[in-house]
Amino acid sequence: MKLSEIINLTNARLVAGKNIESHNLTKAFSSDLMSDVLTLDEEHILLITGLANVQLIRTAEMADIEVMLLARNKRATKEMIDLANEVGLVLLETPYSIFKASGILYENGLLPVY
Repeated sequence: MKLSEIINLTNARLVAGKNIESHNLTKAFSSDLMSDVLTLDEEHILLITGLANVQLIRTAEMADIEVMLLARNKRATKEMIDLANEVGLVLLETPYSIFKASGILYENGLLPVY
């Protein structure tokens, strides 16, 4: 699924990253537990989370996650935005809950990791 579709479907706002058309995501994973995220062995996934701190960016970088969607109206800090841009990650914000965002994306063809 194209990143532009994800942004449109979840009423998201791009806060970090560029070249959004170059991202084509095949699966999504929803979690606030970064220890669970670190167990993933997938490529081209979207991480949907309510966690909004620098550890999110560091974890995504270690887990090779390209795109993160902050749910529940969580806002990225300047430090998060700067770090995401520095390491080349995309950071989105949505007013939707994790459940709603996940459901909408699943309904429109984005597969779960498991």
